[in-house]
Amino acid sequence: MRRPAWQIAVGVVALAAAAGATGAMLRPGRDLDEPIASVALAGRVHARVILPASYDDLPHRRYPVIYFLHGLPAGASAYRGNGWLAEALRTAGKAILVLPQGARDNDTDPEYLDWGTGRNWQTYVAREVPRYIDAHFRTIPTRAGRAIVGLSAGGYGAAIVGLRNTNAFSVIESWSGYFHPTDPTGTKPLDRGPQANAHLLAGALRNGRTFFAFYTGRGDVRFQAENVALDRELTAAKLPHLFELYRGAHETALWEAHAAGWLQLALSHLTQPRP
Repeated sequence: MRRPAWQIAVGVVALAAAAGATGAMLRPGRDLDEPIASVALAGRVHARVILPASYDDLPHRRYPVIYFLHGLPAGASAYRGNGWLAEALRTAGKAILVLPQGARDNDTDPEYLDWGTGRNWQTYVAREVPRYIDAHFRTIPTRAGRAIVGLSAGGYGAAIVGLRNTNAFSVIESWSGYFHPTDPTGTKPLDRGPQANAHLLAGALRNGRTFFAFYTGRGDVRFQAENVALDRELTAAKLPHLFELYRGAHETALWEAHAAGWLQLALSHLTQPRP
């Protein structure tokens, strides 16, 4: 069940404050650019991988992974952006942060969906990237060690990939996202069938094994209404979730302000680093 908004807000702020007490003492971890040979995308694509500072110091420790999806439309190098995320994660806790490439220069708005040969972005994100990361880094290689998070179109991607792959991800967060596919302006819906509509996939939350949380700004003129509508639908269906409305619009300032708190919220529902 959804908790009252004030409880959610207090909880997230408290998590951020607690993390901030130690975050300033953490040094940066390694920041890598990993080339991945993708069958789903018929070629080589990339993922940015940011390791926790303790990764090299503790060679036997395994870490949870947060997969973070960037916004669209975008070019091939957009996965290298959102530099504020690395600092937010250092504040939030110890995890591996993975930012998969979500577009190409000639394919700028694939919506994290499967479109056919050479354009199966959802398969790449849901299967190929975790398989590569688990094979090359010391992860906790189960759903209990994986979160999928995204902002704007990446928030839609996180919702749709996560709800369709609850066997792979135990935490889903959408920051200022939407829940049905749209055109590049974000104003016109695309008909990609029920498997591309998060409203129709929410039944995957019924068993309570997946943590699903989302937020948006009160001034987000494109996506606020759909976020509120999804919250009402989930509440009416008694499906567990968290939802919050914040002051702000569809803007980086909003995401930066809440990044550390919401990343730690995700980490609090994942298996912690071990041993």
